[in-house]
Amino acid sequence: MRHITSREHPLFKKLVKLQHSARQRRKEGLALLDGVHLLQAYLATERTPEMLVISESGREHPEIRQLLAYCQGQSRHSCLMLSDGLFSQISPVKTPVGIMALIRLTQSVSVEINDYDFCVMLEAIQDPGNLGSILRSAAAAGVSDVFLSADCADSWSSKTLRAGMGAHFSLRIHEHADLLNLARRYTGKVIAATPTGTRSIFQTDLRGPTIFLFGSEGSGLSEPVLAIASRQVTIPMAGQSESLNVAAAAAICLFEKVRQHAFDCSQFIPAS
Repeated sequence: MRHITSREHPLFKKLVKLQHSARQRRKEGLALLDGVHLLQAYLATERTPEMLVISESGREHPEIRQLLAYCQGQSRHSCLMLSDGLFSQISPVKTPVGIMALIRLTQSVSVEINDYDFCVMLEAIQDPGNLGSILRSAAAAGVSDVFLSADCADSWSSKTLRAGMGAHFSLRIHEHADLLNLARRYTGKVIAATPTGTRSIFQTDLRGPTIFLFGSEGSGLSEPVLAIASRQVTIPMAGQSESLNVAAAAAICLFEKVRQHAFDCSQFIPAS
C-alpha cells in the first residue's frame, strides 16, 4: 500500500483535479466515489475500482477494513493511503469516513432510441442534488437510460453521486445528448412534464414504450423540446404552491407509469 503525506505528490494532485473538475473527469474517464455506501453499491454490480484511497484513520474503521479485505479477495488492485489532512482536501464532506474509490466511467455509446421502453431525458437540470435525486428515482422505477443535455449539471460530480445513492450504477447515463434528435426518432410516447400541461399525469395513458422529458428548475423545458412531445402533462396540486421541485415531479411521473403497469390495464380508462 502506497502512503502519501505530501500534497506535492503527482498522484495526490491528480486526485484533487478529478474531484473538482468535470473536464478532468471527462478527459480521463475517471471519477471518485466517496464513502462506504457508494463503494458498496458499486461493488454490488460486480465491477472493480481502479484504486482504493483510504485515510490513515480510516484504515481502522471496521467497515473499511471489511471492504479492503473483500476487494483484495476479488482481484488485484492498487490501494493508496493518504494522511488525514490530505484525504480531507479531496473528500467532498466535512467529516469523511475515510475511504474513496477511483472508478472508470462507462463510455457512452451511440444508441438506437427505439430499443428502449422506459427512458428519461433531462434538459438543463442545473442543481446536482436534483439531478442525483432524479437518477435515484429513475433507477428505482426501472428506467434503463437517462439522456442529459449538454447544459445539465455533471452527473459524476460528488454532489450528484451522493444524491444518487448508487443509482448511477444501474443506469446507462448519456451526457451531452441531442435530445431533439433522439425524441424525434422515438416511436413510443414522448411525455413532457410542465406546469402548463393540458392533461393530468393521472389521466394519461403511460402504458407501452415511453420517454419522459423534464426541464430546468427555473424555466422548464424549452419550446423546441416541448414541440416534439406527444403529450404535455401536469401534476394537479390541491395546495397553494405554484409548482413542484423538478426531482419531486419526476418521481411522481415515473411512479405513475409504474402504477399503471402494475395494475390490470383493463381498469385504466384514458381521459378523452
